[in-house]
Amino acid sequence: MQTSRFHRIGALVSLLLIFAVVLAACSPQAAQPAAPAQQPAAPAAAPAMEGEWTLAKAAEPYKGVSINCVFLDRPGYRAAIELLPEFESITGIDVNWEIMPYENSREKQVLDFTGMTGNYDCILIDVVWIGEFAASGWVVPLDRFYNDPALADPELNLEGFFPILLESFGTWDNVIYGLPFDNYSGVLFYNRCMLEEAGFDGPPKTWMELKDVYGPALTKDGKYAFALQSRRGETQSADSFMRMIWPFGGSLLDENFEPNLTSEGSLAGLNFRQDLMKYMPPDIVEWDHDETVQGLAQGNVAMITEWSAFNAYFTNPETSRIVDCIGYAVEPAGPVGPRPALGGFSLGVSANSSPEKQAATWLFIQWITSEAKAKDYIRAGGVSGRMSAYEDPELQAQYPYFEPLVISWKEYGNPIFRPRFPEWPAISELIAQTGTEMMLGSISVEDGARLLNEQIRQILDQAGYYSGQRPKLQ
Repeated sequence: MQTSRFHRIGALVSLLLIFAVVLAACSPQAAQPAAPAQQPAAPAAAPAMEGEWTLAKAAEPYKGVSINCVFLDRPGYRAAIELLPEFESITGIDVNWEIMPYENSREKQVLDFTGMTGNYDCILIDVVWIGEFAASGWVVPLDRFYNDPALADPELNLEGFFPILLESFGTWDNVIYGLPFDNYSGVLFYNRCMLEEAGFDGPPKTWMELKDVYGPALTKDGKYAFALQSRRGETQSADSFMRMIWPFGGSLLDENFEPNLTSEGSLAGLNFRQDLMKYMPPDIVEWDHDETVQGLAQGNVAMITEWSAFNAYFTNPETSRIVDCIGYAVEPAGPVGPRPALGGFSLGVSANSSPEKQAATWLFIQWITSEAKAKDYIRAGGVSGRMSAYEDPELQAQYPYFEPLVISWKEYGNPIFRPRFPEWPAISELIAQTGTEMMLGSISVEDGARLLNEQIRQILDQAGYYSGQRPKLQ
């Protein structure tokens, strides 16, 4: 695991983080979102700009300002780091970053918000954190920036994002808090050579075909037909559990906001997962993204359903043995059709930052997610949320995963693949525990689903969804 540290930031950050942890430890955890942070006064409108808008002119009042970003050790963030010198050269704004494991990224940001330490200006918002961060007042609505002519690039074009991405990753209760960044859909990655050697001319179209036809043919000699990343944590709850219930007609909640895991469709998907395990590595409940990606890349697994952002690992000869064999398809269909996983992030502006840092952070977010930089970002290894980039014939030929990715976002995207309300982290922990126990056989699928239904309803009831205290937003 890489040690987290700020680029160009010294020991002061560590001291401030310790202070934040001490403060947080003195306060009991609550199921309700924290009270909104006290926000700095809205920045005064930047000086009127003479002539045509340019990034350099917009950044002049903020030259020398330093901003701090939360990054992950994933291809999309390395791509952003590669492009950063251009932004810094144009603007004179210093962009620092801290690379941290995903598993720690929410906790560290929440400690920063609640401790009012102001360590982070550019906030990383997972799709399932947007409700919590917005409702708690930890990130600021972006309209204060994109409605300011001095800060808003005339070519911003919010309508140029895939609608499902701007809606799911950046918007809560009809207010935009983040711009889509490092966006994913689940994709079926497969080893074309392994499939051809087994007599298949393409990947399975349905989950049942994967299990009943491809599974027996490809699971032999220490190799496996499929791997479903299922380590306890968000990987279990989102990448494994939720991925299985949707294509079989299930869901976490029904149309009345009631837990729905004991429905026929949800149980069918979870029981299917149990049956599919005979064609997976025996320790699959210990496999996270890295193990799953490496399983395919090293030729030990024939197929995986993984985030599109991991494509760079399969096409790099230094990390993959199947560069010439990698294939892509939409995730298999269940009885109700394909329901590929949806995941990713947006970048937002911290409510704790000074007005100058907020403006500088907005300029960076606007630039790194822009249509103008989308192709460069993709070539550097990122996955852009901009529709125009995927229409480029040269990029389409260079990146064949574009086709299933775009189809998934446009035709099958599910904005509530995981609910985005503030209670999801608590629910996710429960699913991760019981979902793992289901896979290990220490609790039956039916008993586990009943237990989760009861626990989830209690959480939502205490939060005020059934009494009308809180709107039923997902």
